[in-house]
Amino acid sequence: MNRAIRKVVIVGGGTAGWITANVIAAECRRTHREVSLVESPDVPTIGVGEGTWPSMRMTLRRIGLSEAEFVRTCDASFKQGTRFYGWSGRKGRDEYCHPFSLPVEYASLNPATYWLASGSKTPFAEFVTPQARLIELGLAPKQATTPEYAFALNYAYHLDAGRFASLLKEKAVGAGVRYIVGNVEHVDPSSGGDIAAVVLDTGERVDGDLFVDCTGQRALLIGGHYGVRLVSARDWLFNDRAIAVQVPYARPDAPIASATYATAQPAGWIWDIGLQTRRGIGYVYSSAHVDDEAAHGALQGYVERTSPGVDVGALSYRTIPFEPGYRAVFWHRNCVAVGLAAGFVEPLEASALALIEQSAAMIAEQLPRDRHIMEVAAKRFDSKMHHHWERIVEFLKLHYVTSVRADEYWRDNRDPTSCPRGLRDKLTLWQQQTPWHDDAPRVDELFPSASYQYVLYGMGFRPKFDVRNASPQDETRARADRAFHDTRTKSERLAEVLPDNRTLLCSIVQRPAG
Repeated sequence: MNRAIRKVVIVGGGTAGWITANVIAAECRRTHREVSLVESPDVPTIGVGEGTWPSMRMTLRRIGLSEAEFVRTCDASFKQGTRFYGWSGRKGRDEYCHPFSLPVEYASLNPATYWLASGSKTPFAEFVTPQARLIELGLAPKQATTPEYAFALNYAYHLDAGRFASLLKEKAVGAGVRYIVGNVEHVDPSSGGDIAAVVLDTGERVDGDLFVDCTGQRALLIGGHYGVRLVSARDWLFNDRAIAVQVPYARPDAPIASATYATAQPAGWIWDIGLQTRRGIGYVYSSAHVDDEAAHGALQGYVERTSPGVDVGALSYRTIPFEPGYRAVFWHRNCVAVGLAAGFVEPLEASALALIEQSAAMIAEQLPRDRHIMEVAAKRFDSKMHHHWERIVEFLKLHYVTSVRADEYWRDNRDPTSCPRGLRDKLTLWQQQTPWHDDAPRVDELFPSASYQYVLYGMGFRPKFDVRNASPQDETRARADRAFHDTRTKSERLAEVLPDNRTLLCSIVQRPAG
């Protein structure tokens, strides 16, 4: 029977559920379809990384949230990229930056070619964009007078995941999303094999035409009911555990970093993100290379070194195991998985929330009118999500396979058998040419080709063959020289006018609401 799709049921709250509810509800205002969300009262929001991509600005605008309200409510701060410490293992200054802004004139000039040919000692990111230097200075991406969501430099956010979910819930319920509290006790299938309803421990039966599984790693619908398997990424990405801790600032005026700090460890890495009132710090590691006790000791040592004046012994540490991987199928029959139910790999480069945003947007924009159209929408959704997951695994692996650190964990990461075939091919090709547009050809890529350049050359990779043979005509070279000179000039000019991250955030928080 080719029934109409009138009722969308989202099972699971948290960031994934409430982003999806808001984005679909915004679309359903035009189509007059009913959106419900079922949330367990017993499952807390995980919120491991608490980092986003610049796409979050578009999502917040799409659902009608003001930036000031978001910043005030979610303890949010501005994030302009990631700074990596100790990842390459090479002698000298072992740190680099992956900023969110593209290199200058990136559409028509490949900056890596010029940087390599020039033999410049300036770090790649500083050579091609002013943002890297401004991140190092701890400056904000815009001035206090800049309109909401506009910027001088591209940015995303760090946020408190629990507060964010609460804000999104309030917004969704206000927009007409039906909110239902209860635990799913069992799933009622239809005679044709679709999900007809979920039955709660309260006795309520919630029927629907399309079900969105946002139940986290439990994956109650896509995994528990339908048995769709998780495709393990453990062969490529070894990390399977994280220990997280919330660390208060020693004083209320402490600087707030405008980037995620990622510090390499012998068996993983430590993230460090600054919110307005605290830092979120955690150690992501491979249980095959270090035990929990040693990992806890490494994290505690980091906190002690970087948090003078804080009572480290009074802090609460939380261990989070996870299986790195993603679903073999994301949209099966009338059930589509979003968030942790769809998959999870380590929080490096904050891909989790970006995938939630893309999933929610695609479901909303291509919400099928009837069951027949759903078959086609599901195929398209699966194709897109598989592409994204494969690129995420490749991009994250790039951070490890290019390191020369001597620890067993890092040596194992350099083993060619632990490197996806697609990335191995790219690394072979990059021996004679630099990454550029053909390496990230889709308009909706999570990681543009510039991101590959920032990581590749930040990690110290150098091609075997002289790329100067591919250098362009003199007039193009002159244009490039002017562009990269202007980058330095712009960096100096912005450093004079941009406030530091905390100053900008304080001005937003203290601004009258309305």
